[in-house]
Amino acid sequence: MRILSGIQPSGKLHIGNFFGAMRQHLQLQAEHSCFYFIADYHALTSNPRPTEVRENTIDVAIDYMALGLDTEKTVFWRQSDVSEVTELTWLLSCVTPMGLLQRCTSYKDKVAQGLSPNHGLFAYPVLQAADILIYNSDLVPVGADQKQHIEVTRDIAGRFNNTYGEVFTIPQDYIIESVAVVPGIDGQKMSKSYGNTIEIFEPRESVRKKIMKIVTDSTPVEEPKDPDKCNVFALLRLVASKDELAEWENKYRSGGMGYGEAKKRLAELIIEHFEPYRQKRADLENNIDKVKEVLANGAERAKAVAVETLTKAREAVGLGA
Repeated sequence: MRILSGIQPSGKLHIGNFFGAMRQHLQLQAEHSCFYFIADYHALTSNPRPTEVRENTIDVAIDYMALGLDTEKTVFWRQSDVSEVTELTWLLSCVTPMGLLQRCTSYKDKVAQGLSPNHGLFAYPVLQAADILIYNSDLVPVGADQKQHIEVTRDIAGRFNNTYGEVFTIPQDYIIESVAVVPGIDGQKMSKSYGNTIEIFEPRESVRKKIMKIVTDSTPVEEPKDPDKCNVFALLRLVASKDELAEWENKYRSGGMGYGEAKKRLAELIIEHFEPYRQKRADLENNIDKVKEVLANGAERAKAVAVETLTKAREAVGLGA
């Protein structure tokens, strides 16, 4: 199976990114042909500064490589290095109904968060469809809340195939086994846009300080507490062993434990979880040329597939010789 996924370079990656998607990406590469790209075209919808795009792209690449991405087996590249995807976006745009894009909830959500309602933000599902279809992707790992993205891609591919012939593989979604929503320090979903994140490779002392600020309720120390409604416990689920988690659940329900105790242990576990990868990340930071070489090689491999697919699509619509 060919699996495709992308991640936007919109800032430092955080533990919500890791437990929500990155961990599964790294696991899937053992058994599948994986194509993973850094979605710098998509990042432009929020009009970031050019230096941010470049720096964040390299940061994302370093994080993935440090955490164990097998760049010999997995195709890993920068989206904009395979420009064929933008031409395919136009071909797909010409069969995409306006109503389909108007129904996309992500556009409405992002505008509600304060992003400017530009055309790129509105039409980005077509670019996303091109990302998926140009590499003949079989499966696209998504969270349950992102399933609509794949449905839109399937609809666009079906319309193109029905109009011009069978050019594209119709992808299937692969719903990632969710850890539910990874809460940020304020209790909302962990997100850079909320400013509530704990970065994967944040300095250790900063991790501790942030975790001690996690929002909890005002239940007195001596009273029992509900672990299922606690942001700290939700994060403990991600990093504690099954046996230790059971012990913490018992402490919560028995009373006599303050949230500060759980927070201190959570900080230890998160730091321990990512500690083995810190040196690899430091080494990569000191060898940016190696990182760029990996992305360039990945782009060559991705482009070989993209050119073949785009050629078929161009011929199908009547372009070229």
